[in-house]
Amino acid sequence: MCHSSHRISDPLRAEVHCAECGLVFEEGELLATPPPLSDSPNSEGSGRGIGPFAPPGGTRRSLGSTLSLARDGQGKRLDWHRRYEFQHLKRVMQRQTARVPGGPTDRSPARAEIALAAERIGLPPVVQAEAEEVYREAKVRGLFRGRSLPASVGAVVYTACRRYSIPRTLGEVALAVGARRSEVGRTFKVIQRGTDLQVPGVGTKAFLARYAQELALSPKVRSSVEAMLDAARQDPELSGLSPHGLVAALIYLAAEKNGERRSRAQVARVTTVTEVTLRSTSRILERIWGSGGPTDRSST
Repeated sequence: MCHSSHRISDPLRAEVHCAECGLVFEEGELLATPPPLSDSPNSEGSGRGIGPFAPPGGTRRSLGSTLSLARDGQGKRLDWHRRYEFQHLKRVMQRQTARVPGGPTDRSPARAEIALAAERIGLPPVVQAEAEEVYREAKVRGLFRGRSLPASVGAVVYTACRRYSIPRTLGEVALAVGARRSEVGRTFKVIQRGTDLQVPGVGTKAFLARYAQELALSPKVRSSVEAMLDAARQDPELSGLSPHGLVAALIYLAAEKNGERRSRAQVARVTTVTEVTLRSTSRILERIWGSGGPTDRSST
């Protein structure tokens, strides 16, 4: 309007205006009032819910004192009487901090074990936070009494994977936490019965996508395996086979059929099944379907 070429960007008003006549060219919306408070019972009128995701247990506030077992506050070495006393106080503080219902778990050794297991099997932070929530709820209910820490951590990590449909087997989780598969499975059953959490099952197609990516299979092979898997679910003669063994055998047969052959050892290592199971399941499929797959059987 005033034929001026000077524009000023005002970050306080979130607008761009002319330096001569003050004409506003671009303007942004300013939030005049704060968002309404959440009606959830956990908000307590604090207005929380603004900002990025904050994982539970991530804060280190209100966790007590930091006790050193070698020197005092002035740097002087402690005698063995004082070292034993502070060692006892540190154990008591860690135990009491870990027992607080709904409190942070930074001092609990379970938090470090959950983080280590999540890093080993490649879990996102939201799944790790879900595992901490499951551990806290199960511990408040007293479900881990008499059970080892690796088995408890493995059970909550496997529960979090099931709740977010992350394709991780029970054997992989048990190997990541350093516990036996049977112990982790029993603890997982206890968590299922003792809590009100909905734990859905992870479909075989989720494992198929993961295995196909690790084996570098083409989309043609993957679609062929999906079609064979749908046909296997409708076949009553294949109802008693293990799901993981069936997926591994279908991947092996489909890759060989489409000219992308993978060895039995490679497929067994990726799908975490034994070569004996892979070989026996492949022979059963070839005996029932023939060498061409379920299409040849339906055509005959």
